[in-house]
Amino acid sequence: MSLPRPAVGAEGPYDAGYLPRLEMTFHAAGDRITEPVPKLGGEPVWRGEPCWPVHPGTGEPLDFIGQFPVPAEPGEGQRMAYLFLSYDDYETGGMEAEDGEAVLLIQPGGRIPQFATIGPAGTTGRSLWRFGPCEEKVPVEFRIDLSPVAAEVEHEFEKYGTIDARDYLGGRPRYPDRAGVEAPWHFFFCLAGTDLDEQYFLNFAHGYGYAYLSPDRLEGRFRWEAA
Repeated sequence: MSLPRPAVGAEGPYDAGYLPRLEMTFHAAGDRITEPVPKLGGEPVWRGEPCWPVHPGTGEPLDFIGQFPVPAEPGEGQRMAYLFLSYDDYETGGMEAEDGEAVLLIQPGGRIPQFATIGPAGTTGRSLWRFGPCEEKVPVEFRIDLSPVAAEVEHEFEKYGTIDARDYLGGRPRYPDRAGVEAPWHFFFCLAGTDLDEQYFLNFAHGYGYAYLSPDRLEGRFRWEAA
């Protein structure tokens, strides 16, 4: 599947910065994924030097949520975006885009955001997880498949602002109340929040998380908002 290409004329986070929209579906990995492919959980497959973000206040490593392919122009090398979020007592970090509790890193050749705190060499942390039967945190890993959103689904979205896809990359976002970033940041992907009994846990208060890229696709932002 070809990735969305950068769109012409996108000016801000509410525009379709990358086309077409691709729905993300998740499939439990039978074996550990060690290639730079789209995935949730497991260990990051770095395209450059490892640089694990930590919480700017506590110094605790953020949780690795997943890695996502960055759209590119023809002939450009493939970059990957790595999403890290904090977690504390059922609270997933990322309500603000630049408080250091949500970090989206781009490799290779990307810029580390000024607000991000990177741990010392060798820092590692927890990966995406689900709750076990005794509320223990069980690591999980999923392969991400990307498939085009049907034309009628896209048409309904453009007409009514609703879309039958919880998780997607490219296209326009599902009208968040506020992006948390300003132009010229471009919408990148959307992840839906989950409940305690689902295949992984991301507490977005029943809302959605939104990722954004700079116009040169070398720096990222992420924040979520409640439904």
